[in-house]
Amino acid sequence: MSLRNSFLLSLAGFALFLASCAQNPKDPRLVKTHPEYKNPHQHGTYEFFVAETSYPKTHDSWTNQELLPNTKASNSWLNINLETQRGKLMNGDQVVIDYPICSGRSTHPTPEGSYKILEKIVDKSSNKYGRIYDAEGKVVNSDADMTKDPVPEGGKFVGAPMRYWMRLTGDGIGHHIGPVKRYPASHACIRGPQKTMPVVFSKLAVGSKVVVD
Repeated sequence: MSLRNSFLLSLAGFALFLASCAQNPKDPRLVKTHPEYKNPHQHGTYEFFVAETSYPKTHDSWTNQELLPNTKASNSWLNINLETQRGKLMNGDQVVIDYPICSGRSTHPTPEGSYKILEKIVDKSSNKYGRIYDAEGKVVNSDADMTKDPVPEGGKFVGAPMRYWMRLTGDGIGHHIGPVKRYPASHACIRGPQKTMPVVFSKLAVGSKVVVD
């Protein structure tokens, strides 16, 4: 065998090796926890975003800037994943925005199911959860439940802000702006980031589908 043919065979074998690595998820170099892991996807793509070692725990969001302008109430829906604590604004079967959410903690779990948005209000405050102040204006309960916690004489209850509110159930569960911790921490509502929620809100309508799974 000539040196040239030997070189070509070696090159072909190396190419096959690289191809098999790319197709084999068990290759340790393709595992996020491996010290030599490198994101194999093109920077800026959705594939790159979800392949980053920080995903899904990251506070970052990803937006399909090309698809966003063509996304509207007639073709959009929302998917909330409780395991990953991520929300996805969808246009058909394509992801338009992938963003972090914060669902209900164990004592107030967010129920799974398929819902339709029942109500949309930009400026809304909770009539159940919030803060209780005494007569001097000092906070005496920063995580108050108005149905259980007493308000001192001369004091007041101030409901927690729930801007860009989208109601999912008749008993008060919805999606709105709120502190987005990277673990379930709410009173069953689904919190979303301040920068993302106005955009998501604008792309959905009363009647839009929301799947929580």
